[in-house]
Amino acid sequence: MIWGLGALKAGKTSWHDPYHKAAGLSELNLRRIKASKQGGTWRDWPDELVARCHKQESGNSYSSIYGRMIWRAPAPTITTQCCGFGNGRFGHPEQDRAISLREAARIQTFPDDYEFVHPDEPHSITTISRFIGNAVPVKLARVIAKSIKLHLQNVP
Repeated sequence: MIWGLGALKAGKTSWHDPYHKAAGLSELNLRRIKASKQGGTWRDWPDELVARCHKQESGNSYSSIYGRMIWRAPAPTITTQCCGFGNGRFGHPEQDRAISLREAARIQTFPDDYEFVHPDEPHSITTISRFIGNAVPVKLARVIAKSIKLHLQNVP
């Protein structure tokens, strides 16, 4: 679903698709994602990369952040912060970055020609990821609507 868009570096935007845009990473988070394996989290990192808060008992339970997705596995729940590496299991399966806006939109089953903002407006990662993360997946919404319509047609 997210394959076929072309390689993209953190902080860059595809020349062909303004929504295939990835958030930038700090030098520390770039080192962290490079140390992450598919399906892995911060628990797999060497000690010098683990955040201080995760070394404490209260932070030790947040095992699903700084995660890298797995090819051919179900995607994580897409949230309003889906394009941030440190916000969930949003690390690209093999490229050293978080998923792009387009990849998040594809997971939510938006068609590639869907425009979240007018083409002349800036494609803000924060704003558009909020739209994507708050959306009901398009295909799920369609199934729910058909179910409701069928039910209403059968109500006497």
